[in-house]
Amino acid sequence: MRIAYLDCFSGISGDMFLGALLDAGVPAQLLEDTVKALDIGARLEISHVKRNGMGATKVDVYAHGEKDLPREEYWERRKQRKPLPRHAEHHGHGPAGAHANQTVELLEHNYAMGDATSRAGAPAPHEHKHGRRLKEIRETIGRAAINEAAKTTAIAIFEALGVAEAKIHSTDIENIHFHEVGAVDAMVDIVCAAVGAQALGVDEIVCSPLNVGGGTVQCEHGTLPVPAPATLELLKDAPVYSSGIQAELVTPTGAAIVKTLAKRFTTFPAMKIEKSGYGAGTRDFPGHANVLRITVGEVQPEWAAKVSQETISVLEANLDDLNPQVFGYVMDRLLEEGALDVFGMPVQMKKNRPGMVLTVLCKPEDASRLTELIFKETTTLGVRQREEKRQVLARKWVTVATRWGDVRLKLASMNGTVTNYAPEYEDCRRIAAEHHVPLKSVMQEAVQKYLLGDTTKH
Repeated sequence: MRIAYLDCFSGISGDMFLGALLDAGVPAQLLEDTVKALDIGARLEISHVKRNGMGATKVDVYAHGEKDLPREEYWERRKQRKPLPRHAEHHGHGPAGAHANQTVELLEHNYAMGDATSRAGAPAPHEHKHGRRLKEIRETIGRAAINEAAKTTAIAIFEALGVAEAKIHSTDIENIHFHEVGAVDAMVDIVCAAVGAQALGVDEIVCSPLNVGGGTVQCEHGTLPVPAPATLELLKDAPVYSSGIQAELVTPTGAAIVKTLAKRFTTFPAMKIEKSGYGAGTRDFPGHANVLRITVGEVQPEWAAKVSQETISVLEANLDDLNPQVFGYVMDRLLEEGALDVFGMPVQMKKNRPGMVLTVLCKPEDASRLTELIFKETTTLGVRQREEKRQVLARKWVTVATRWGDVRLKLASMNGTVTNYAPEYEDCRRIAAEHHVPLKSVMQEAVQKYLLGDTTKH
């Protein structure tokens, strides 16, 4: 099994993750094309820098001609009404702030100065005090001409941020305006992270314990302790520590990326190393290399044998007065919206009425959104929720070429040996319909091709 290991000895932020991806071989053109596809007035600047003598790739985002800033410097400039840099060239020796290029308020034009005078004496752009809601962010990502799987991942990262912010501010996720994470540079970081992670071509992303830093950080809500509240919420169940550096090393965006992409946390796993990459943070700490390292390789059998464990949310609702046709529609909608699995079980309810129990398995960060969908689409008056642990086998996809077209197969393995394999139903169904052949014939040939070793790895 091929994995990517994130070594977060200096934390993680969106720009550090992108730099590490590029340094590990993800094409720069892919990320630049992704930014263009978003069409939000942004561009990337990629450079090679040194952090405490270690070479690393640095990624900066320019939005409407303005470079993203570390949050401390941004808020200091706003407080002092200083003009913000425009078309500045970055060569890895930027101002000493926290390393994350973390925009701290969602603005139509990044870093707008409110009633202050902007550069060249012109009035400052209008400040959108409430920023974009999650619905607008989903729509922007949905319109972009990028891979659908990457879109789903990017939206999941934003939703993880939304769940954390909603809890911190005691509100609903759809009312969150992403003051800390929703600006143009964060959208670029998150969507490029989703696209770049997919381009690595690994079966799993694994993460080390995270060095969160220490001290305090300035943000829209004033001075906050490190880790910031949203970051702390996102890192629930993750192993963290502080090496004593008084700076914010893990940003909300970085924490959301880890929460969404990393399947588990562990020390450096046994693997056959293929390549590695280093992504630079903004600040150069004395005596400490402020970089994120990604290592890609094949895991050794003794590590691959371990069955992974994860936490999932289980949603349940009793239904005794819902049209059966609607029930099927609801199941499809839940799966489309990211549910891991959906199923129904017939039950005998009160007053001897026949009914169904709708059960949804999902990621914890998706539970609130899927619960809302159940309320909207069914007649239930209540949805039960609980958290459960589940163990899962290592999985990967391969493609086989049948006489009618390509079919994907999902493989599950334990102890380094494939234990289950199954052709993707939707591929087989589409081919059967297009070529007017029995569905079972397509499925049988796909399995035969796999057993003969005629496959292409994803």
